[in-house]
Amino acid sequence: MKKETITILGCGWLGLPLAQTFVKQGYSVKGSTTREEKLEMLRDAGVEPYLVRLDPEVNSDDIVAFLQSDILIVNIPPARRDDIVEYHIEQFSSLIDALGQSPVRSVLLVSSTSVYPALNSEVTEEDAVEPETLSGQALLLVEEMLMQESGFQTTVLRFGGLVGYDRNPEKYLAGMTEVTRPEQPMNLIHRDDCVTIISEIIRLKQWGEVFNACSPVHPLRREYYSRAAEIAGVPQLSLAQDVEPSNFKVVNSQKLVSALHYHFLFPDPLAQQS
Repeated sequence: MKKETITILGCGWLGLPLAQTFVKQGYSVKGSTTREEKLEMLRDAGVEPYLVRLDPEVNSDDIVAFLQSDILIVNIPPARRDDIVEYHIEQFSSLIDALGQSPVRSVLLVSSTSVYPALNSEVTEEDAVEPETLSGQALLLVEEMLMQESGFQTTVLRFGGLVGYDRNPEKYLAGMTEVTRPEQPMNLIHRDDCVTIISEIIRLKQWGEVFNACSPVHPLRREYYSRAAEIAGVPQLSLAQDVEPSNFKVVNSQKLVSALHYHFLFPDPLAQQS
């Protein structure tokens, strides 16, 4: 049976290895970048490359051809700007208009656990109310926009902090003077798990869902950066003396684990440091 065509909007740190994985699995893959110099890199990876920008209107060399696909994966974070919420909504309004003229029937939105406020407790998919950050507010609004569309089904995937490869804690130690909020648990996920989870959602056709995706072990910040200092062979950072306990959230991913029968490749972010 012929495999579907997958389009990935945003082939960066996560999107490119995701595209490479789909190519290896035999899918026809289209991918976008905002930089002309990256087109050849996508082509070399077996991906049909396109220049696509949402600024905020769709700006593309050929958006119609780009969206000639069965599945669209959207992997573009909110832009860091003063009008972040309004701008992100305008970006997705323009994208949804373009999707209305396309054959895409399944959309996967890469979102973030920033949609959850710090409730000082475990949070599940139903707890996304009143995000505390502007980026979290922007993401929650575009999640709702996509889920309300009737022309295609959307699955929302809320990742924790992305780690692995060049995104390791040792990299950030040089710019730190102390570990702030040392008793706060962390919600992290390795890039390899992100790629595998997205692949499994598509394989199992888990559409119309909202899933959290974080490693099941949640190290405290002091534990995480202490381990990083050990690996880097540098002195331990001092711990900030918090006057009041830090607000926190522990993201529960059991819904995803049950739906996909998923076993994390890197269940403990401390163990993945090497």
